[in-house]
Amino acid sequence: MRKILNINSNWKFIKEDKSDAYLNNYDTKSWETVNVPHTWNAIDGASGNEYFKGACWYRKELSLDRIYQGKKIYIEFGAVNSISDVYVNGKHLGQHRGGYSIFRYDITNVIKFGEVNTIAVKADNTIVDDVYPLMADFTFYGGMYRDVNIIVTEDVHFDLMDKGSLGVYISQDEVTNEQAKLTIKTKLTNDSDTDKTIRVWADIVDAQGNLVKCIGKDVSLKANTNDELSLPVTIENPILWNGVKNPYLYKVNLTLTKDNDLVDELNIPTGLRYFHFDANEGFFLNGEHMKLQGVSRHQDKKDKGWAISEEDQIFDMELIKEVGANSIRLAHYQHSQFFYDLCDKEGMVVWAEIPFISMASKTDLTGENAKSQMVELIRQNFNHPSIIMWGVENEIQIGGDRPEVRQMVKDLNDLTHMEDPTRLTTQANVAMVPDDDEYNYYTDIIAYNKYYGWYGGQVEEFATWLDSYHAINPDRCLGLSEYGAEGIIKYHTDSPAVGDYTEEYHALYHETLIKIFEERPFLWGTYVWNFFDFGSAIRDEGGVQGRNNKGLVTFDRKIKKDGFYAYKAAWSKDLFAHIASKRFIERASDTINIKVYSNCDEVTLFVNNEKVQTLGGKYTFVFENVKLVDGHNDIKVIATKDGKEFSDYAFFNKVDEPNPTYECTEGKGGFAANWFDEDLFSQFDDVEITELNITDDVFSSASSIGEMLENEEAKSILEKYMAKLIDSPMIDMMKDSCIDDIAKMVSDAFPPKLIYVLNRDLSKIKKS
Repeated sequence: MRKILNINSNWKFIKEDKSDAYLNNYDTKSWETVNVPHTWNAIDGASGNEYFKGACWYRKELSLDRIYQGKKIYIEFGAVNSISDVYVNGKHLGQHRGGYSIFRYDITNVIKFGEVNTIAVKADNTIVDDVYPLMADFTFYGGMYRDVNIIVTEDVHFDLMDKGSLGVYISQDEVTNEQAKLTIKTKLTNDSDTDKTIRVWADIVDAQGNLVKCIGKDVSLKANTNDELSLPVTIENPILWNGVKNPYLYKVNLTLTKDNDLVDELNIPTGLRYFHFDANEGFFLNGEHMKLQGVSRHQDKKDKGWAISEEDQIFDMELIKEVGANSIRLAHYQHSQFFYDLCDKEGMVVWAEIPFISMASKTDLTGENAKSQMVELIRQNFNHPSIIMWGVENEIQIGGDRPEVRQMVKDLNDLTHMEDPTRLTTQANVAMVPDDDEYNYYTDIIAYNKYYGWYGGQVEEFATWLDSYHAINPDRCLGLSEYGAEGIIKYHTDSPAVGDYTEEYHALYHETLIKIFEERPFLWGTYVWNFFDFGSAIRDEGGVQGRNNKGLVTFDRKIKKDGFYAYKAAWSKDLFAHIASKRFIERASDTINIKVYSNCDEVTLFVNNEKVQTLGGKYTFVFENVKLVDGHNDIKVIATKDGKEFSDYAFFNKVDEPNPTYECTEGKGGFAANWFDEDLFSQFDDVEITELNITDDVFSSASSIGEMLENEEAKSILEKYMAKLIDSPMIDMMKDSCIDDIAKMVSDAFPPKLIYVLNRDLSKIKKS
């Protein structure tokens, strides 16, 4: 029978590369003792631009009881970022290239039973050109950050060497309310030197453990071979997995028996469901319309990086449930099996994707590593009912419009359908991709990352763009894969505005979009970027280094920002009331507006124990021109619905002068503002825009940045006006893009006079 032995504890670790660290007799006395999950970037990965990227080593001494002699022995890694080399007793077992998926090695012939064995793992998070991701807006934490197990099996077992999968694929061929037709495809391994006849048996039981269906078949396995067997199953009148309403799970209990012995067993939760997307009406689950009210999640946490526990993941899910979300985009890579299991159990509709993001390789022109990661993602997660769509790319166009990149996206789409014909493909286009571009047709459904109201324009422009896109592409199913604004809880204002980093603007931004999205039924889903603040070493904004602050919840999961409650009011059925701007304590005005988020029908305001007003409304209740007394003011609200009351409390101090710490003065103006010197734009005050005659033989804002950097004169112009961008980590990602394309994404950072001056100076330089 199969046994899983966890070996997370007591590894030796050194934060440097040692060429001979794989040898059995290597001295590790000076090494640190760590437990897995582990990362060496837990702190520096979210504290600024420079975090450690390089090769590090883990070693562990392991004894296996002689009782396991004669069995098959595998070592399994939940994930190691991003390139790993594994050695057992000095023998190199292989290299895995990709930091997010399960991988295994057969160590049967190198392990010594009843003796001390040495496991050595070289983990390297150095960025290389042919392992994805190459560049992205998140930290690439290094380490063995998921579980490590020893798996013991008989010589006949479900295949463990099929790209880290279970070796079992439960295909939902045709599901309706009346009937579910499934195919249970099993991959079997006979590692013995003799032919064997095995019985494959499947019991399908319901959530109460009652047997619903059983099926079995005898199969003859040749010596030292793999084979496949498919078992068709039909379940009458199934109870369907119905998202958060009823995430009903059957269980498929699979066994392999030989003679009178059970030799292997797997128990796989299975939710039965069907779905479709409509270009005008959005997403339907089991024939019923469901607006996908989604959030995006990164897997890191403050002071832990990616080395998070199961308890951390459960807490993440509880927060996502509390806000009332019914869908999660698990970005931008494969997440842990434990979290996909949670999504199954809690009814979250999942978008799963690979880290084919931002920039494509210049050497791997067919995307072999991206394809490998896609195969691993699909095979390892095929049986999760929560996963509805596979994402093939995210903003890959930032690296430039290259024909081979377009072909990679097409190939990934085809590969995904070949691996899994039961689900749909999607992609997250960067904002600058034109609405009528072919990219919109490479996958089954489409989504865009748009940031009106943060990187450029006003948040209300979402409405205009959504309607325009739908008119241009009436047959395409459109979603929003990312949207968001930075919100830092120390900054506050009575007059929220784009780029101020205040909690008030962050909440107003999302509050506005909730209404815009509700009014457009053709949107199949929207995904807040991001549910949690996360580590991003390339960022330095709003006085916070190394972090993306767009989350609805802080990086440490301790504080729910006001924007969290805006969504809770719109999405959750759990009644509540929340007074916004509680952290904006010191008020230097005689009257203020008090905003309350609630999903109740009415809200009554009390100030200093005096009733002020009762308002009716939906989601957002604003009490205007509320008078404050000097000093301390107690605020209370009572929200009512169906005879039930829900209260919340706050206090404000009326002061003479505004508190200067409430205003952001560092890194203000958005991500792109960090690319320019603060006094740059004032230089253009007296510039008059006139017509320029720009020919094809000169440089301009339409030339690629990489092309300009190779020309000393053009490079000097870029350094004059965009020195910080040229020196930033973003530059490698943008070399194949032109300034015109970047300006489409971050329009406020590239005012017309800047573009004019760049073109005026660049057009004087001839291309060689």
